[in-house]
Amino acid sequence: MKTTFKIAKTELRTLFYSPIVWFLMIAFLVQCGLTYTGLLQNHLGYQESGGPSMEYLKDLTRKIFLDRYTLFDTVMEKLYLYIPLLTMGLISRETSSGTIRLLYSSPVKVWHIVLGKYVAMLIYSLLMVAIVGIFMVIGASNIQSVDVGLLLSATLGFYLLLCTYAAIGLFMSCLTTYQVVAAVCTFVAIAALSYVGSLWQDIDFVRDLTYFLSLAGRTRNMLGGLISSTDIIYFVLVIGMFLSFSYIKLKSGMESRPVMVKAMRYVVVFALVLVLGYVSSRPALTAYHDTTALQSNTLTPDLQRLTKGFDEGPLEITVYSNLLNRFAFLGDPHYRNNYIRGWEQYLRFKPDINFHFVNYYDSTFDDSKGDLSYYKGKSLDEIALQKVKAQNLDIKQFKTPQEIKKIIDLKPELNRFVVQLKYKGKSAFLRIFNDMMMMPGESEIGAAFKRLQQDKMPKIAYLSGEFERNIYNSGERDYKKLNKNPIFRRALINQGFDVDSICLQTSDIPADITTLVIADPREPFNEAVLAKLRQYIDRGGNLLIAGEPGKQAMLNPLLQSLGVRLMDGIIAQPSKELAPDLALPYATVTAAALAKVMANAADDSLRISMPGAVGLDADSNSAFTVKPLLVSDASQSWIKKGILTSDSGRILFSVAAGDERRSVPLALSLTRKVNGKEQRIIVAGDADFLSNNELSAVRTDLKTSNFLFSTSLFSWLNYGEFPLDITRLEGKDNKVLITQKGLEIQKIFLLWVLPGMLLALGAGILIRRKRR
Repeated sequence: MKTTFKIAKTELRTLFYSPIVWFLMIAFLVQCGLTYTGLLQNHLGYQESGGPSMEYLKDLTRKIFLDRYTLFDTVMEKLYLYIPLLTMGLISRETSSGTIRLLYSSPVKVWHIVLGKYVAMLIYSLLMVAIVGIFMVIGASNIQSVDVGLLLSATLGFYLLLCTYAAIGLFMSCLTTYQVVAAVCTFVAIAALSYVGSLWQDIDFVRDLTYFLSLAGRTRNMLGGLISSTDIIYFVLVIGMFLSFSYIKLKSGMESRPVMVKAMRYVVVFALVLVLGYVSSRPALTAYHDTTALQSNTLTPDLQRLTKGFDEGPLEITVYSNLLNRFAFLGDPHYRNNYIRGWEQYLRFKPDINFHFVNYYDSTFDDSKGDLSYYKGKSLDEIALQKVKAQNLDIKQFKTPQEIKKIIDLKPELNRFVVQLKYKGKSAFLRIFNDMMMMPGESEIGAAFKRLQQDKMPKIAYLSGEFERNIYNSGERDYKKLNKNPIFRRALINQGFDVDSICLQTSDIPADITTLVIADPREPFNEAVLAKLRQYIDRGGNLLIAGEPGKQAMLNPLLQSLGVRLMDGIIAQPSKELAPDLALPYATVTAAALAKVMANAADDSLRISMPGAVGLDADSNSAFTVKPLLVSDASQSWIKKGILTSDSGRILFSVAAGDERRSVPLALSLTRKVNGKEQRIIVAGDADFLSNNELSAVRTDLKTSNFLFSTSLFSWLNYGEFPLDITRLEGKDNKVLITQKGLEIQKIFLLWVLPGMLLALGAGILIRRKRR
């Protein structure tokens, strides 16, 4: 080892006697300084602006150091420009000057030369890490509660990438006597390693090997604070491979052996790396460590429990991708490893997840069906042939409509990209959604896991015999979006609920119903239906009743048994921009406690939009504990008696007409103990707040959240089983601690003083060397 360190020391001396090394260090320092101070300046501006800009002051450790276009991302994106200029002369300089022959004839062994040169680069790489470390230390004083573990993980990834580039550069320096050629070859090798992950992705086994070799995105997990044994082993193997290649190349220069023998050495090393890499990347052999302060890369405790709940046997995941749907790219063979990597958090706790991919083509039934309108006069087969030809694919890889229908009927899933999970004879679907996130998240995946593991899911039944609101239609007043819309992430069917409709005129209420919903009946209940409803209430069934103005006579006979009634009149709340019958009640503290998601978002200004609402009156002697959930604002609204005509001009408060200006509840929760459990009932003076129109409405000037409230209602009615609680603690790194004046002083130090000191040091060493 002494010989190795002597060579390293000599190489370092040579490096620091070169002007280019000092130039690169100064350029690297300035690049880091410009990126860091620019980002800090932006976030300090947000902080001083206040208001909506404060939303940007969250997770500052990531936003300044680790996200796209931040310090680490900017530095690592340009890193390939630095290392080849440093490594290009490691061996080629010795070869071109002839000193390599002296080394060959000396007692120094070849591996001493290789390791010595490489150790020199490791030490120089530590200096580059130290430069980045300066900004991390300064960041710890500029940002409140910096996530140190996250920064240390990113630093490890940065250093391993430097070491890998150095090993590649060392080998390329062995191949030529020209330093510039060695630098160019290093560029090419790094590019090739980054590109190899996209090669032969349509062949399953080869795809795994090329994906393992790929350098692109290899530090992504570590930049996010997650250290995995797969990534560490990858860097060790690639570094070892190129160091071995360097040894083989230099050793070959001392021997006279056939070309085939020399080539086989490279093949053996390469094959060994592939085998070790493939084995070590298997999920069952992968270890993880989440370095973030809030364990943000780790599943929430409930989801960990569900993932580990698949105790025996593998979880089968089958991906169905329709070539003619606009999400077909998600099923492309080149995308498969990225898709599987998206399951890495789950593979960490359930390694035996098996993935299968089925590509097909068939009609489309969602909003992308317009894509096929451009192929008028062509059959599905002709359209599919044109698509695969344009994408350079093989039509044989896709099942025909007839073939896929023999396997599974995907029409209920709109023939979109969909994932089917199977475990012990049970199945569940995971869908993609028409939102920014698109892919299913922890809540949807957890709900699917639970469906596979338990026999009974919460079942919500909507009354339909009296022309109540329809859960299958997309009309403005209907309820499809909340309940049965497969492409809406927060639809109840995507959050773990079973939803159906029921007509009590022809059937009884099933025993497995967990919540019954009566939403705006248009005809009175007959005695038989009333008897069934009262029997359901008496035995402790949970219930949601939503009324409308003019429906008092239909619902009050049923509500009477609950000690609640719909009041006469309608809530009037005139404004310049909105309809006068649009009530905007405030959510109460009780409403905020319905579900954790509601508690996290609710405050004293959260409102719910209710077009056409009536007040509720509760009997204080009722057997139920009654609490208001939504309360009207007496300063802005009143109870309008009679008919409110929204297009009749200005709506005025009139005592003579019987109007009452007082705050009244527009939604109530009722609870009591029945048969050893808590019976839960919701009564609302409006049915439109659950409608497709109100869940889609965007009112930027009002803080309304009908979706959040409606989801919380069903969560409460089903004892919080769904949606799953996936909330996480928020980080404390949400404040910039430096002032504008302090930042200006810091800029001068980082961009002028520090580079100047480095320049002076380099100049001093170079002048002293020249004088010698």
